[in-house]
Amino acid sequence: MPAIKGTYALILALDTETAIKAGRLAPFSFPEGYYLYAGSALGGLHSRIKRHIRDNKKPHWHIDYLRQEARIIEVWYLDSCVRLECAWYQYAVRLPHAQAVLAGFGSSDCGCYSHLVYFPSAPSFRDFRRQMGDEQGQNLKKMSIS
Repeated sequence: MPAIKGTYALILALDTETAIKAGRLAPFSFPEGYYLYAGSALGGLHSRIKRHIRDNKKPHWHIDYLRQEARIIEVWYLDSCVRLECAWYQYAVRLPHAQAVLAGFGSSDCGCYSHLVYFPSAPSFRDFRRQMGDEQGQNLKKMSIS
């Protein structure tokens, strides 16, 4: 059985302002708050999500460096053969109180400013679904992480 493909958003909480160097990006002071990171997994959605949730792994992607300090509280995902993380970044950055942070974070292979969005309080799943519109939004799923 082939792996399910899709796009996901990690919702992370960072309890204190933390300086992090993510790969080749310049060191950045991440403010305390919440982050939405948009990514695609066309080689296996569920295995990619499991990897992101797992602690103590060797950093590979920019998000792995932030993950060393921040905890995942939710994962939003959609089964799809289409790479949607650029569109998801655009949906997220239009949410209330959203702020684009750290140019190039997770977006070194596309033209997006970033794939990471900062929020002073947790972003709303309902508002994100609304941004997506009826066709995609009705199929968006949410998984809470304890």
